[in-house]
Amino acid sequence: MTANEPPVRAAGCVLWRRGRAGNLEIAVIHRPKYGDWSHPKGKLKRGEDALRAAVREVREETGMECEPGAELPTASYVAAGRPKEVRYWAARATWGTFVPGKEVDRMAWLPPAEAKERLTEERDRELVDALLAMISPLGQRGPH
Repeated sequence: MTANEPPVRAAGCVLWRRGRAGNLEIAVIHRPKYGDWSHPKGKLKRGEDALRAAVREVREETGMECEPGAELPTASYVAAGRPKEVRYWAARATWGTFVPGKEVDRMAWLPPAEAKERLTEERDRELVDALLAMISPLGQRGPH
């Protein structure tokens, strides 16, 4: 890795919904290639807008359509020896059905505390905290 190497650009969402009792639930996905639990995300295609990529990745990895809301903190880290920058948005799931695939074999809707326990990386847990901080001043309206 060189100091001048541009970061790999990626985008994703902290996907949320209100459960049957009206409680907040967050989607977490399992990627068998990495053996981890994370938020849906992926690399931008050439010329693709980050928000459009985030919504596309949610659809591809979870089967869910979503309504993106506020932008969340960007995660910057090194992956496979290269700098990576992932922009995230809060996104409310509107409809869809998860179908397991090669890239993502499991998805779970969990209350925030359980989602944080399940997520593999600390940076993903911090995104749950950012979502919760954004929701609390808004009451029950959600992060939009």
